[in-house]
Amino acid sequence: MYQLENVLRDYAWGSTTAIAALLGRPESGRPEAELWIGAHSGSPSVAHVPEDGTDTPLDALIGRDPEHFLGAASVARFGPRLPFLAKVLAAAEPLSLQVHPSLEQAREGFARENDAGLPADAANRNYRDDNHKPEMIFALTPFEALCGFRPAADTRRILDHLVQCFGTARTPVPAVLAGLLEDLSGGGDSEALQRAFRRLITGGEDVAAATDQVASLLKSGAALAPYQAELATVVSLNEKYPGDPGVMISLLLNRISLGPGEAVYLPAGNVHAYLHGLGVEVMASSDNVLRGGLTPKFVDVPELLRTIDFQPVAVPMLAAERTVLDQELFRPPFEEFQLQRIELGPEDGPVPLAQSGAAVVIVVSGAVYLDSPKGDLELARGGSAFLPAAEAPVNVHLAAGSTGPALAFAVTTGL
Repeated sequence: MYQLENVLRDYAWGSTTAIAALLGRPESGRPEAELWIGAHSGSPSVAHVPEDGTDTPLDALIGRDPEHFLGAASVARFGPRLPFLAKVLAAAEPLSLQVHPSLEQAREGFARENDAGLPADAANRNYRDDNHKPEMIFALTPFEALCGFRPAADTRRILDHLVQCFGTARTPVPAVLAGLLEDLSGGGDSEALQRAFRRLITGGEDVAAATDQVASLLKSGAALAPYQAELATVVSLNEKYPGDPGVMISLLLNRISLGPGEAVYLPAGNVHAYLHGLGVEVMASSDNVLRGGLTPKFVDVPELLRTIDFQPVAVPMLAAERTVLDQELFRPPFEEFQLQRIELGPEDGPVPLAQSGAAVVIVVSGAVYLDSPKGDLELARGGSAFLPAAEAPVNVHLAAGSTGPALAFAVTTGL
């Protein structure tokens, strides 16, 4: 077992306090958006190797003997790389409106951009690697997000409400708003949503002006009920990104509020944006993001439209399975990862780690120790570790001398 040091990414939308408070570490004074725990080449964790006393990037360590560290089944299915990436994510402000490609799209897009000679860190690059990025988020605090398209009829009701508000205010209805109602009124849901999304993402100044008109109307005292969450989101997004197409696109999407302990999963093609909150995020090991708004970064509209799944979906909530010792196991419909929540009290015995191949563990409260037939490792609050496949089986105990409860999360493959 290898203790890890992990990389903090300081994106502007990150919280300056949430990750530090969760893990019991000093604040950096900068936005702390994501703590990466894994072996992705963009920000690999660093493993302390007790055999020789060195500190080695986790991807390099795994490369020494992939079958030992990952297990034969994982190498056969995913190749000689850790197939998942775990993060602690803290959003103080909205993330970009985004979508992730399928595996086939990622492989084709990565090869295409390589053949075109785009540098790996080019600002106008869509594909940073050749992998897809299905993901899940487990909420540690109340967590707000946009996630997938709602049925066209549901969005039409919101837009009809806005039209009534313009009428009450005796203000002309913006042509863009009227056009969206037409887009959403004919054909199947997928076609209607694609028409509406295309109008907004390509509408330029007309969409910017209409967005400002809608936000101004709502701020002037127009009735938000019964769509308080959706319309308040329009106002708040427009304050941060005035006139951005993502502001009105938010009305096409499910507006969700997760309570602590709830989780949602996001397959390829799902348009989403995290708005606010702290959570444990797990994904296939990739950094491929195609953006659709709410960002100053590069937006490739044609590639975005090829990547999005316009079929409306119910919010993809992920219910926990209960293990024998009443621990929670979250298994999304992706082979690359699953998440185990491990809670230990003073009277609890050891909890078997749900491990298939390699695993990573992070402790967010109290202290635990991990033991296996090959060794043991104690982790205090904020500590994390990489567990090779060859280390299994591993049990998680409350650390000796610890009187309070402990809470840890473990990620392994879903094989």
